[in-house]
Amino acid sequence: MLARPWLWPVAVRQGLALAAPGWWRRPPYLPRPDPAYLAFRLETMYGDRARPPVPEDVVVYLQWCRMHRRVLK
Repeated sequence: MLARPWLWPVAVRQGLALAAPGWWRRPPYLPRPDPAYLAFRLETMYGDRARPPVPEDVVVYLQWCRMHRRVLK
């Protein structure tokens, strides 16, 4: 991620888009995805809710989001 500054705005946008509703009202006051949603996505991607995401997969996802946003414009 650090080596791809063109993906930073996409990462921020996706982080806010996937944040749990009302994240600003609950500690730790960070826009994190709902744990149930994240567990579902990890299970559908890797077949295991406990497996952490592979960094390369996160980069590919953000590149897809960037491309998809351009197509929709």
